[in-house]
Amino acid sequence: MKKLIAKLRRSNDDAHLRITNETVAEHRERVLAGGRRFKYPVQYARHKLVINAIIISIAAIISLAFVGWWQLYLSQNSTEFMYRVTTVLPVPVASVDGEMVRYSDYLMKYRSDLHYLEQKEQVSLKTDDGKRQADYHKRQAMDDAIADAYAAKLARGLAITVTDTEVETFLKEQRKSADGDVSEQTYNASILDILGWTPDEYRHAIKNKLLRQKVAYTIDKNAQTLSDQVSANIKSGNTDLKSIVASINTNDTTKVVYGASGWVPKTNQDGGLAEKAAILSKSQVSGVVKASTNNIYYYYFVRLIDINDNQVSYDYVQIPLNEFTNELSAVKTAGKINEFIKVPSN
Repeated sequence: MKKLIAKLRRSNDDAHLRITNETVAEHRERVLAGGRRFKYPVQYARHKLVINAIIISIAAIISLAFVGWWQLYLSQNSTEFMYRVTTVLPVPVASVDGEMVRYSDYLMKYRSDLHYLEQKEQVSLKTDDGKRQADYHKRQAMDDAIADAYAAKLARGLAITVTDTEVETFLKEQRKSADGDVSEQTYNASILDILGWTPDEYRHAIKNKLLRQKVAYTIDKNAQTLSDQVSANIKSGNTDLKSIVASINTNDTTKVVYGASGWVPKTNQDGGLAEKAAILSKSQVSGVVKASTNNIYYYYFVRLIDINDNQVSYDYVQIPLNEFTNELSAVKTAGKINEFIKVPSN
């Protein structure tokens, strides 16, 4: 009897659990409820995992930023790796009148100077003399980078730009030698050997220099006035450059210089002065020529004295451009140059 009763109860339970149109919603809810026991714990664990991953990522970024800051601004790490980092991340090494000076520009110049010292002059940077020379070039690289940044700031205000065509024209002139034009490949190999720069780095440096040169000539109205005075004397028929200089230098503030080259190659690296003289007739004076020496810019007037197959002799009038240097000095005096690393003074 007991077995029969148990069997009937099971039969009633099975009938109760049987899925019908009336019980399908209840059955579905029962199944979903059972699954939620497994879903929610995983969901909560995944949420916590995401939070932990974000925290770890932020901590890693902060740590990397601190290490990078320490390497650049305290240790002043100038290795190839840190230089490449600064070319990707535009971090500043200084500021001039509100203009950022890129760390990569400073390192590019400084590393090039060290490359020349070690590879060409065989200077050991571990010696006291080597360290002194490295400090000197560090100061030079910083000053150069600051001047380029200030020129870029002025250029934006004056709407001055340098095109890729102008850079290529300059490089083509640089590849000329006494034996003819040097191939681009040979020239690039020479730049890499001497300066340690790739073609792109050299073009970047040249573009900065051409921009600074354009700015210097644009803002120096006094030098332009002196150039106009020399030009007026020449157009009036006076080709004696020495007497022209004497007539202009009537006070101590005016500094127009007379000079003579002696015999030099027609392809002499003098800013194009020898090439300009080589196309003149004897005693003929050129028009104004723009040239630079060690980032100092000048107006020149050239007169051919004598010429042979390979050499030329000329005299010249030199008018220095001082306005850019004076403005940069005034910015420094006003305390508007901030350097973010310690660099020895020369």
